[in-house]
Amino acid sequence: MKKISLIICLLFLITSLAGCGGGGSPLNPNDPVTLSMWHNYGGDMQETMDVLIDQFNSTVGKEQGVIIDVTAISSSSELNKSLDMIANGDPGAPDIPDIFTGYPKVAIQFQEKDMLCNFDNYFTESEIGEYVDAFIEEGRLSDGGLYVFPIAKSTEVLYLNQTLFDRFAEETGADAGKLTTFEGLAELSMSYYDWTDAQTPDIPNDGKQFLAVDAWFNIAEVGMVQLGGSIFENDALSLESDEFAHIFDVLYKPAVEGGFAVYDGYSSDLSKTGDVVCSMGSSAGILFYGDTITYPDGTIENVEYNILPYPVFENGEAVALQRGGGLMVAKTDEQREYAACLFIKWLTASEQNMRFIEKTGYLPVTKQAFEEDMTSHLESLTDERIEKMLTSVLSMYDSYSFFTAPNYPAFDDDSSNYESEFKALLTGERSKLIAGEDVSSEDALAAFIK
Repeated sequence: MKKISLIICLLFLITSLAGCGGGGSPLNPNDPVTLSMWHNYGGDMQETMDVLIDQFNSTVGKEQGVIIDVTAISSSSELNKSLDMIANGDPGAPDIPDIFTGYPKVAIQFQEKDMLCNFDNYFTESEIGEYVDAFIEEGRLSDGGLYVFPIAKSTEVLYLNQTLFDRFAEETGADAGKLTTFEGLAELSMSYYDWTDAQTPDIPNDGKQFLAVDAWFNIAEVGMVQLGGSIFENDALSLESDEFAHIFDVLYKPAVEGGFAVYDGYSSDLSKTGDVVCSMGSSAGILFYGDTITYPDGTIENVEYNILPYPVFENGEAVALQRGGGLMVAKTDEQREYAACLFIKWLTASEQNMRFIEKTGYLPVTKQAFEEDMTSHLESLTDERIEKMLTSVLSMYDSYSFFTAPNYPAFDDDSSNYESEFKALLTGERSKLIAGEDVSSEDALAAFIK
């Protein structure tokens, strides 16, 4: 009886292991499964992805029985339109692809209708632990499941036209150390505006701006975290705090008095024409910066850029935003989901991931890539711009925390409204100042948070 009981226990254990993934792969190399994949990468990113997919299909995919059939949709709006049609069940909608790129806000639509694979079912805790924690966290939705897997991430950095800054510093004694804080940037910007304005004494108010930013809202949301607070409360913006008042005041004066540019386009646009000395935006925007600037009169000047870590408000914690798209897998059956996850594990492993980011300007997603592989990989990069960016981000990885914005339904509207209203306020206050009217940071703040 004891032997029979032991046999029964062993059979139960084997059955349990099989149910937890211990029963082997559901794939058959002699009868491969073909998975459709959509992505919105173009240019170098598409070429690199194509090469990687070909490599997978001819190696691991061939051995295991998986073929990736990829479709590149270079327009993000076109991709999102097709995905919206699928999620909404619209007439004429295409079939859902097995694998597709997108942001968490896209994933929410599918997850609410139980149309996405939960990666937790196919990745062990140990495997998940190999990826940067903040990058994984962004892909978890309201039920705690992981539905968006990181592949192409970015943070924000400060792009500095070193040539223009050195010229400014030589004439004025400007301290480059002030570039590390927003308060320091505000101070430098006013000094730069006054210095350039004084070069044409017969023309008032024609000083040049020092800094342009891609998103004022990002400064507010990250700045609040740096100062120990949050701009969000119960899935809504909360602006009535001492921390936000400080952020507002630091940004208000240089923007109204001419040191910060209030601009509707990308900050790199103003950088390429020499209208600003530095700009703040996504690390993935590095490819928009070259080694020349073209002034409005057509004059071209060779310049050198440096990429610096994201500024921090004084007495704040070193925190920066992380964001970017990921990969989603349609909920189908065990074989197809297993095959898709096999491909994603291979694609995001450090060796393949480093090949993907070396020509794209995006960040690696594994801890091994950041902590072990990137230092040696930097030596082999041929694009100096990406080398500088990754060097800067590597230093941030060691000393910064990465902040992930929430995914509540009204987030896009809240951030968009904040951005447009904040810029409109600053533009209006600037016009008042030039017209000789009195302006006040306190009054402007009160009007803004109403």
